[in-house]
Parts: sequence; C-alpha cells; structure tokens
Amino acid sequence: MTQAGAYGQRLGQFLRLKEAPPALVTRSLRSAELAVTETRNDHPVPGLSGSLTAEDAFLVSLKLHDYPDCELWERGKCIMKADVHAGTTYLYDLKRDPRYVIDKPFHSLFFYIPRSALDSISEQCNASRIDELDCQIGVGHDDGIIRHIGASLQQGLRRPDEANQLFIDHMMLGLTAHVAQTYGGLQRTAGPTRGGLAPWQAKRACERLESDLGGKLSLQKIATELDLSVSHFSRAFRISVGMPPHQWLLHQRVKAAKQLMTVRDLPLTEIAISAGFANQSHFTRVFSSIAGVSPAVWRREALGVLRAGT
Repeated sequence: MTQAGAYGQRLGQFLRLKEAPPALVTRSLRSAELAVTETRNDHPVPGLSGSLTAEDAFLVSLKLHDYPDCELWERGKCIMKADVHAGTTYLYDLKRDPRYVIDKPFHSLFFYIPRSALDSISEQCNASRIDELDCQIGVGHDDGIIRHIGASLQQGLRRPDEANQLFIDHMMLGLTAHVAQTYGGLQRTAGPTRGGLAPWQAKRACERLESDLGGKLSLQKIATELDLSVSHFSRAFRISVGMPPHQWLLHQRVKAAKQLMTVRDLPLTEIAISAGFANQSHFTRVFSSIAGVSPAVWRREALGVLRAGT
C-alpha cells in the first residue's frame, strides 16, 4: 500500500535522511491517516530540504533541539531567517510548500494532520468547519500540551512493539482536537452534556478490548460497532469505566498475568506474551507501575499466601 501523507519515509526523504524515520500511524478519524514521525540528523550535509507534495494537510512540529538562524522558505522563495528553540511548536501548511535550509543538527517530532481529520473533529463537536490553522512562518508557540503528548509518544516511537494501537489512537485524537481548538479556533456548539456509555455498550466495549489483549483493535473499530463517534466513545468510556480504553487494557493485561502466575508454573517470558505484552521487559515495566512491585516479587508473595492457606 502506497503511503499518501507527509510522514515516515516521505518525511525522511524531504529532510534528506538516509533511512526512513520511525513513525506511528492511526486512522481513528474518518479513516484519515494521522501520524507522528521522529526525525533526527546529527551530521547533516548542508543544503535546502526537499519539497513535499502539495496537499490540504498540515504539519505540527515540536522542536527537540535548538536550531539557530534557520532559513525558511515558502512557495519556492526564501522568506526569512529565525532562531528555533527546543520545546517550541511550529505549524506548516503543506499547500504552501514549506522548506528550510538544513545546515545544522536537528531533532524534531512532526505530527501529520490532514484536512479530513479537522473536518471530522468539527463534525463530532457540532462546530463550524475550520478554515485555516495559524501557520505563520517563523512563529513558534510555547505549547505545554503538545510537549506532553510528544513526550508520551516518543516512548512508542522508540519501542513500537510495545505501543498498543489504542494508546496511539487516544494520543493522536487528543492532539488533533487540541490543535483544532488552539490554532484553528474550533468552537464547540453548546448542547446537552452526554454522559457515559449505556451498560450494554460498556459491557460490549470491555469484552471487545479484553478479547484482544495485544491491543491491535483500534478506537475507530470499537466506536463504529457501538454506532458512536471516536471522540464520544473515548470520553464516555472514561466516564463509565474510570480510565481511557488503553489504560483499562493495560490493567486487564496485568490481571491476566496475575492469574497465570498463580495457577501455572510458567516462565515470566511466556506469561508476558500470553498476557499481551511485547516482551518481558515491557511486562515488568507495566506490571510494576500498576501493581507496585515487580512480577517476580508479586508471584513469590502470592504463592506464599496460597501455600500458607493450604
């Protein structure tokens, strides 16, 4: 399947990287591809970046490295020079052919947001369509929410086998809604406040999530089965269950692992895979954060209690 948007390999070519940079992709809004790509080059060959195919889409870039005296181009012309600071967010309209001179080390996250995703967010919020985002060349934004989302997704970019699809969907959905409101002027239309899921919906959602501990199911698929929008499903699930779907799934993995550790004498590596974790290291990190102790310590204590009761 040919990649359509400005992320992953295509973005790497634009930045003249030798290898395709890591990217995470979700199709949680109208099947539009939303993506985040981490790009880095500590020893670039000086020259003008490539040119991305013009499309009705945007790049939101979180800079992770200072880039002083950056020469910025639009529509084939040098527009200005500006100092780029680490931690700052910039927005680019891909219809304007944004480019820059690469002559210093760089490290950035790029969030790819097509127009169709913004239209879907507007529709789900009962709001007017967003005309444009605030894409002023050379103007950076101090955006703590994007820094937080970027830091969360970096873990998934560096350990893609450990990032479940629900988590990627959740973070990218949140980022798109934030960008639409903060830089697109999205105004929610006043209306009745919706509560949580109906009991049968909550039950079915939990059953579907639990049937796939590996986390391959998408928010879009589960929401569609319940005839709900993705944003409403995510919000209603949190109200009904007390946590987002991806966090609930992690707790179910830990629950499954505990059951396996108390009834079968299996190596922790096998338990990790059986409970939906990528590997034992992933299992240990998640289990310890939820249970407060490592799997090995928990199993020793649990088996000690069981033996004492027999």
